[in-house]
Amino acid sequence: MSGKQKNKSKSMQSPSIITEGLPLFAALDLGTNSCRMLIARPRKNDFEVIDAFSKTVYLGKGMDSTGKLSNSAMRRTISALHVCQKKLNQNDVKYSRLVATAACRQALNGRDFIKRVRKDTKLKLEIIKPSEEARLAVIGSVGHLKAKTEQVLVVDIGGGSTEFVLGTDSVDNAISVNIGCVRMTERHFRNDPPTADEIAIARSDIQNAIDIASASVDIKSAKTLVCVAGTATTVAAAALNLPEYDRHAIHLSRISADQVHAVSNKFLTMTRDERAALGYMHPGRVDVITAGSLVLSKIVKATGAKEFVASENDILDGMAWSLAK
Repeated sequence: MSGKQKNKSKSMQSPSIITEGLPLFAALDLGTNSCRMLIARPRKNDFEVIDAFSKTVYLGKGMDSTGKLSNSAMRRTISALHVCQKKLNQNDVKYSRLVATAACRQALNGRDFIKRVRKDTKLKLEIIKPSEEARLAVIGSVGHLKAKTEQVLVVDIGGGSTEFVLGTDSVDNAISVNIGCVRMTERHFRNDPPTADEIAIARSDIQNAIDIASASVDIKSAKTLVCVAGTATTVAAAALNLPEYDRHAIHLSRISADQVHAVSNKFLTMTRDERAALGYMHPGRVDVITAGSLVLSKIVKATGAKEFVASENDILDGMAWSLAK
C-alpha cells in the first residue's frame, strides 16, 4: 500500500470480547486488479482482524484483447500469493476460503492458472460463480447498514466485471456484466486523458451493459444504492476532498449523484501524473480510475439514485463473516 494511505486495515465496530485461543481463519479474494487477504479471529457476531494483505497484481491486464492471462500477470500474482501463503503459515490459520473472481473465471487459461497456483504455492483457490460473488457482496456490504430490512442495490465495480445485486441480507436477484475498470480502460482509452471520441464510445459501451443488467435486475427499485470496492471508495475520497485515503471517513459516507458526476468529469480531464499526485489515490488505481469513475457515474444516473452509500466492506468481509459464524 502507498504511504499516502492510512487506516486501510479492516477494523470491525462490535464490542470486543475475549477471543484468545480461538482458531484463526483467513479470506482471500483474487480479482482482476488486486489480490487481497485478511486473517481474523472470530468474536461475538463479528471478527477481529489479526493480519491483512493487499497487492495490485493486474492479473487481468491485456485479457480483454487476448482472452488469456499473460505470463507476466501470472508471475506477479503468484509472487503475491507466496506472501499470502507465508502469512497463512506464520499465523497457523485453521480455516480459510480462497476465491478467484472475474479474471480467472473468464480467461481461457484461468483454470490452468489455478492449477499452477496450487503447484507453486500450495494454495487451493476456488473460482466462484457470479451468483456466489453477488451473495458474498451482500453479506459483506449490507452488514453495517441500519435499515437492513429495506431492499438495497449493491454495485461492485471490479477490474473485469461489475456486479448488480438486489437484496436485503440475502440475494433477491443479481447479474454480472463485463464493464470493470481495467476492461474499460484497455478497451477504450488509448490517450491520457482520453479524447472526446473515446469517452463517447466508452459511455455507449457502458450504457449497453447497464441495459443488459437492468433487463434482469430492477436497478431502480431499491431504496438505497450501496457501492463497494476501490473505484467507489476512491470516488468517495475525491468527493469528500480528503487529503489522504481514510477508510473511516469513507465508510458509510453518502456521496450525492452530482458529486459522482463531477468527480468523474474531473478524472476524465486529468493526466496520469495529476491523478497520481492526489493524496488519496492508490498507485494501483491511477491508470484505471478514469474509466472506473465513468462506469460509476453512468450507473448512478441509470438507477436514478440521488446518492450512493460508500462501503469499505465487500466480498472479502462477506467471506470473513461467513467463516466467523
